[in-house]
Amino acid sequence: MPDIVLGLGTSHSPMLNSPAEDYPKHAEIDAKGRRLLDKFGRPTTYGDLLANAHPAIKDELKFELMQERVEKCNASIQRIARELADAKLDALVVIGDDQNEQYAEDNMPAILIYTGETIANNPLHMDEDAPEFWRRARSQYHEEGGVREYPVASKLALHMVDHLMDQGFDISHSKRLGKDTGEGHAFGFVHRRIMQDSVIPIVPVAINTYCAPNQPRPRRCYQLGQEIRKAVRSATGYERVGIVGSGGLSHFYLDEELDRRVLDACRNNDGESLSTIPPAQLNSGASEIRNWITAAGASEHLDNQWQEYYPCYRSAAGTGCGAGFAVWR
Repeated sequence: MPDIVLGLGTSHSPMLNSPAEDYPKHAEIDAKGRRLLDKFGRPTTYGDLLANAHPAIKDELKFELMQERVEKCNASIQRIARELADAKLDALVVIGDDQNEQYAEDNMPAILIYTGETIANNPLHMDEDAPEFWRRARSQYHEEGGVREYPVASKLALHMVDHLMDQGFDISHSKRLGKDTGEGHAFGFVHRRIMQDSVIPIVPVAINTYCAPNQPRPRRCYQLGQEIRKAVRSATGYERVGIVGSGGLSHFYLDEELDRRVLDACRNNDGESLSTIPPAQLNSGASEIRNWITAAGASEHLDNQWQEYYPCYRSAAGTGCGAGFAVWR
């Protein structure tokens, strides 16, 4: 019987393609005017975060520790890639977010399923004066040569749209990308860093995690995951299906308490804890935790058998990324 047989969660931060010596350069962006929110979703400044930061955060900025975390994050990505390859899937549902790459203020769907036959990943396009560290960080999402068309499990995607509409989800869909930027970072990370040479047809599901006011609430994300599994189980032609939540955990302000709540809830199959995270805490980069919540809902029948977590701080103000990785089998 068709079913979801593998669940994955992975961060996709630009820091994951950055050596330790680039971490302070990412921190400079935070200090020079990046729009920052505190862990409660309130606007703040780098100066305010720095003034209120725990002094122990400075110990997290030792070069040797940052280098160790870079190596462990890379090892975790390789573990995720092996799990995906070993699962021999017929299709992979990718839960990701779009940060004005394809969808913007003129049309911002809360939940969109891409149903085209293929989806394009385009080469990186940046201004000539873009810093080398930023070019290096962003390159992990993009093809090195020309445009590449990756296969989409379009029949499964259309079936998911139909099933979800019957279950009260008002789903947007798209058969083609409207901009030449390509599929977007959340999906490019899966293709370029996780699939590697084991290309599997995907179902791209774009959740509006960042942009108010129509961000799906945590409970709705968990319910979405549950219904995605039901859609898979009633589909034909796809026996072994996986799902991956691409993004998170907390950033740009690193909130270890929130990250550990998410991971503990995944480990303990605690859908209620995931469903009741205050939406205000799912702000800025931490908003991508919605992708994990959806993947957890679809994987609740599986065991969360492996996790890794690295609080990758990059400044004394507490900015950085909570890098999380998980496998459900």
